[in-house]
Amino acid sequence: MRIALGQLNVAVGDLAGNVRRITAAIARARAAGCAVVVFPELAIPGYPPEDLLFKPSFIQANLRGLHDVVAAARGIAVIVGYVERGQDRRLYNAAAVAAGGRVTARYYKQALPNYGVFDERRYFTPGTRPCVTTVAGTRVGLSICEDLWSDDGPVVAEARAGAQVLINLSASPYHAGKLKVRERLLARRARQARRPFLYVNLVGGQDELVFDGGSLAVDAAGRVRARAAQFREDLLIVELPRGSYPFGLHPKGSDPDVRPALPLFDEVYEALVLGTRDYVRKNGFADVVVGMSGGIDSALTAAIAVEALGPSRVTAVSMPSPYSSRGTQQDAQLVAQRLGIRFLELPITPVLTSYVAALRPVLRASGATEENLQARIRGTLLMALSNQFGWLVLSTGNKSELSTGYCTLYGDMVGGFAVLKDVPKTWVYQVARVANRRLKDAIPERVFRRPPTAELRPRQRDQDTLPPYPVLDRLVTAYVEQDRPAAALRRLAPASVVAKVVRMVDAAEYKRRQAPPGIKITPRAFGRDRRMPITNRFREE
Repeated sequence: MRIALGQLNVAVGDLAGNVRRITAAIARARAAGCAVVVFPELAIPGYPPEDLLFKPSFIQANLRGLHDVVAAARGIAVIVGYVERGQDRRLYNAAAVAAGGRVTARYYKQALPNYGVFDERRYFTPGTRPCVTTVAGTRVGLSICEDLWSDDGPVVAEARAGAQVLINLSASPYHAGKLKVRERLLARRARQARRPFLYVNLVGGQDELVFDGGSLAVDAAGRVRARAAQFREDLLIVELPRGSYPFGLHPKGSDPDVRPALPLFDEVYEALVLGTRDYVRKNGFADVVVGMSGGIDSALTAAIAVEALGPSRVTAVSMPSPYSSRGTQQDAQLVAQRLGIRFLELPITPVLTSYVAALRPVLRASGATEENLQARIRGTLLMALSNQFGWLVLSTGNKSELSTGYCTLYGDMVGGFAVLKDVPKTWVYQVARVANRRLKDAIPERVFRRPPTAELRPRQRDQDTLPPYPVLDRLVTAYVEQDRPAAALRRLAPASVVAKVVRMVDAAEYKRRQAPPGIKITPRAFGRDRRMPITNRFREE
């Protein structure tokens, strides 16, 4: 039996557009001689639909979309994810099996995730029954995403009930290294059930989440026999020989078709490009603007924007102050030139002088006050360009800065989308190397070597305020992503450094709550993943 896994990039709420994508993939799978085509979790409404699920009109539009998909299920069986309103009027995260223009079976997701970025119990009722149904002459066991991750899920029960092949419809969001985690899990479930396993995953950006695709075919021994592309749409076709558990593959029918997984930082780079492209385009923007400082963060942000949208859609703006060095100004212009993007220069010294003069009757604008004024002037200029030309402002701060509050509210934090929001500073350099391989050394080597600096006062360096970034990033990983107590962090750095970093992380929550959305890259990102109260008197000791 030839089966297609339709790994699609759908958009939440674009019911008509999503159905068009699904029906076009149905036609391709039928033309390829497939008996079955499978689509991801909630492919019709998009994932995650969040509080759209409280709108009765949204549920009805989703059901009309299902009707259109079912009508296209002729000459081929279709398995697709949607939202079902049961006879009890409750909502279910569902999969429908359709053939001959009608629904032949339904499955309701049993394990509803309610951790990290997920809050499905807010909307859905869990299903209670496994589903084993005949599809194109083969007994198929269905599950949806978290059902696979749960040890109490329906997978083994469906195998015992006679399923010859297991299929999981998924919308599993990306974080660095997630593909390998999924592969290990899928292999374990296949061995437990002693059945081949097909896994189809969503692809594309949705707000702060990126879905990375990488759909899989695993044989009954847990060996990966085929892998779809990462970070782009794909129609992966596999063959299941009748009466046999291991997979053969189309078109050869015998040799595994396992594309190599991307290296870690190539994977991160692809996630950032896809997340940026989809956020910009799905929200109706055409062009973006980046404040270019001459440093590594803004250079990488501009490079990602060029990969995502093309150079004609990106504008770089240099806004030198009295403290900007000639070297960083030259590098900002050189990066823009090598990327082939528009470059504007708007010196902020005259504006800063007027701000300082305006404040003189009530305070002397020096120290941090003057530094923050510079950042806020730059943010104001970028937003003025956004207002005038409709450009989306991409902010350039990284996770290390956001963790510690080493950023200016309404200044360098301003923008519509924060590309590097969840990328630690030490990773920024690694991902920038990937960008240079892809974009012919657009970022000069001296940008990599220059000590990080905000250039808001003479001879300023980030390490005047922060620990060295390798130390800081280890502490942030342990404290923010792993929830390790401060006492345990003292094995990673001196107690005084730990106390300072913990204090900075805790105190910066009010800033992070006002930051623009950004792409989730690490296992635990700020925002949807980590939700701390702003008003909070608990302190680690």
